[in-house]
Amino acid sequence: MGHLDHAAFGWLTPLLSYAMACIGAALGLRCTVRALEATGSSRRNWLLTAASAIGTGIWTMHFTAMLGFAVRGTDLRYDVPLTVLSLVVAMVVVCAGVFAVGYGRDRTRALILGGLTTGLGVASMHYLGMAALRLHGEVSFDPLRIGVSVVIAVVAATAALWAALNITAPLAVTVASLVMGLAVSSMHYTGMSAVRVRVVPSTEPLAGATAMQFVFPLAVGLGSWLFLTSAFVALSPTAGERAAEEAARRAWRGAPASTGRTPEETPGGPAATTGRGPSAGREATTGREASAERGSHAYIP
Repeated sequence: MGHLDHAAFGWLTPLLSYAMACIGAALGLRCTVRALEATGSSRRNWLLTAASAIGTGIWTMHFTAMLGFAVRGTDLRYDVPLTVLSLVVAMVVVCAGVFAVGYGRDRTRALILGGLTTGLGVASMHYLGMAALRLHGEVSFDPLRIGVSVVIAVVAATAALWAALNITAPLAVTVASLVMGLAVSSMHYTGMSAVRVRVVPSTEPLAGATAMQFVFPLAVGLGSWLFLTSAFVALSPTAGERAAEEAARRAWRGAPASTGRTPEETPGGPAATTGRGPSAGREATTGREASAERGSHAYIP
């Protein structure tokens, strides 16, 4: 059996991978909240962004952690098509789960279906990524730990979607994202603990790309996209926040109405528009008095 090192660079890769999982979860939850406030094509676009964020965050978390994975006695390579397929599967299956929640009429059924679909997508991404691993030897897995990792993935995905349906405050979303990141990281390292490698020494070159040739540049690119998009979404107001700001602005503009004046006394009010306010009444009274005075001085032959 080969000696497996899951943190060849110390705490660097576990912490970075956890950060990627948290950023992806935060962006996905925030976009799902936006989607539930929107309708039509806007809802669809927010859900697509949420699915791509969660899927990309999970994939980036996995392969950032894999940068610290090493096996004594053999080099490691990654099959490029399978690695890309794992990313596509993550986004497509997570998209199905997020759309089930975004468009489901029965919230409970949608939550169960979305959590199960998304969790299985997370697990599929993980084990497709492991299938892309190339080394001198044979890789096997402990079935029990595989089952535990799948359960963790489903529970974590369900909890994340529940948070998206029930939590809207930015601080609460942040806390939910930290929990989601922890759950995804736990699923990853539980799955990695199921790995068994029997090294078969060989001098033949391995097919595929090294982590630094392919995985690292792609992970950096996707991580940068996650960070920048998260910053943009976090800083832009939601539909509810925009409505509250507009209501406050309208209330501020209408402040003179609260000074004790009646509508007839307010400039531009009904009196001004109809010509039948107090000033109009005074003008009419003055006119009648003038007519009466002229009548009293009229010449009588």
